[in-house]
Amino acid sequence: MIVRGPKTASAGGDERRIVCPMRLYDYAGSANAYKVRLLLRQLDVRYELVPIDIFRGEGQTPDFLKKNPLGQVPVLELDDGRCIAQSNAILWHLARGTSFLPADPFAESKALEWLFFEQYEVEPTLGSARYWLLTGRASPRKDELARRLEAGRRALRVMDRALEDRTFFVGGRYSIADIALYAYTHIAGDAGVDLASHQNLAAWFARVEAQPGFEPGPAPYGAAAHVPPA
Repeated sequence: MIVRGPKTASAGGDERRIVCPMRLYDYAGSANAYKVRLLLRQLDVRYELVPIDIFRGEGQTPDFLKKNPLGQVPVLELDDGRCIAQSNAILWHLARGTSFLPADPFAESKALEWLFFEQYEVEPTLGSARYWLLTGRASPRKDELARRLEAGRRALRVMDRALEDRTFFVGGRYSIADIALYAYTHIAGDAGVDLASHQNLAAWFARVEAQPGFEPGPAPYGAAAHVPPA
């Protein structure tokens, strides 16, 4: 499926047009893949969307494992066949030269800091907890689930405090730091996390969702993701 987002002047500036055809290997229920779809839409980039049902083994085929030996999505395949895995690495690649990545070296490093924070403190805590709960995998992991939820709540508190004196996470403008952080935090309620107590986060969610070219996501997990009750 060929996808192209609306023409926008998102993030407050003229965007570099990426004209080369690309393929995004994607699972619609993945928040990591959602990050990349969102940025591509906001950059108005033409690309081919290739669905990969990771729960039906499509990520473990010899062909796909050549693109990403871990068998995970998302994977961005460039027009020359080279591939980039890891969602935040893809965000960085696509944002380079656009207003979605700050030009100031210090602000650029702060964006990178938040990308690492998201992958260490948000995705493995809130993301895993939500996945286990929504797909029937939580029961044998009760202790670990509790630990991850507590770590996720701590990460939300850190983010909420950071937003006390800023509208976006880096440089006062919407960037890939916001895209990365939004992907899992705005759906943390699915894991039973109370988001209402984080007023700064709630206001930031609204600002992210008001950006030109925004599209909601991720999609619900497909049937193959669910396991029967123990």
